[in-house]
Amino acid sequence: MAEGIPLVGVDIGATSVKVCQLKDTRAGLGLVRLGFSPLEPQTIVDRHIMNSSAVIEALARTFANAKIRQKEVALSVSGQSVISRKITVPIMTTAELDEQIQWEAENHIPFDIKDVHVDYEILRRRPEAGQMDLLLVAAKRDEINDYVQIARQAKLKPAVVDIDAFTIQNLFEYNRGLPPDRTIAIINVGASLASINIVSRGTSAFTRDITNGGNSLTDQISKQLGISFEQAEQMKCASAGQEAGGGLPNKLFQVIEQVSDSIAGEIQRSLDFFLATSGEERISRVYLTGGSANLPQLSSAIGRRARVSVEVLHPTERIAVEAREVDAGLLNSRAAQLCVALGLALRRNKEKRQ
Repeated sequence: MAEGIPLVGVDIGATSVKVCQLKDTRAGLGLVRLGFSPLEPQTIVDRHIMNSSAVIEALARTFANAKIRQKEVALSVSGQSVISRKITVPIMTTAELDEQIQWEAENHIPFDIKDVHVDYEILRRRPEAGQMDLLLVAAKRDEINDYVQIARQAKLKPAVVDIDAFTIQNLFEYNRGLPPDRTIAIINVGASLASINIVSRGTSAFTRDITNGGNSLTDQISKQLGISFEQAEQMKCASAGQEAGGGLPNKLFQVIEQVSDSIAGEIQRSLDFFLATSGEERISRVYLTGGSANLPQLSSAIGRRARVSVEVLHPTERIAVEAREVDAGLLNSRAAQLCVALGLALRRNKEKRQ
């Protein structure tokens, strides 16, 4: 339930820190501050923070450069340390469910229950069957604590820790609403992970993280063209607005095609698994976000493999820029990478469980 003021959304990714601050306006939410700072390679590996001082410095620098004074923030986690399950339980009150959720989690989560934080969301009550459907989520305490402590050392006040896939779903719902009668897939292809969230009839029905993302593209460009990782990253980004023969080596586009097809193949297998196990007939559309979403080869490969239309999401469809301090060039160039930070910025400092 939306109460209080929006938190500052802080996305600590594998290659950069993204920060967004929203405010309430008469027309809806407006973006008032935006910050972005790159991280050196190997600062974060497989979502594990390897160089905490570098992340703390990046957070402090990003907040200072963006002139953000608010300290209450929302963070997120993803990857192998996060598990979500859709489960069915007998109908009960919220108080009763709060008491029993740990026991339910032990039956469904493949981690030691002592090592995880558990939360849930009620998806649907079915009084005629005496049951209710829940989305059960568990995240390892160690990873959450690492990110929370990093934020605190940067003099921030973490109020919420969310899951990447669900923050993007919240942003999609704010911008467009969730279709009540169709099944869609929202896929965020970041640097180290591709997060898949399949939303069926307005609720999340399946999530999976694939350990393959933009860094896989950069690694292969570096190896096959014999250049440094940094040079490969620059060439990959430059290729997004060009076609073969436009001044960049043809080999570059061949590598991007090959790796994009590999990533698309993994995504396709996850989509096929969902369809085979859920009873759903088809996925009507795929929505693509993340830094690699700017590569036309990737969206084409996903569409070809999954046999479905693919659309690249723009995260600020219903969010207006409300301050001169927002760098329009940064917003346009990094838009696809801002979905998690903007989704986090939708969270508020006073929320009640529905």
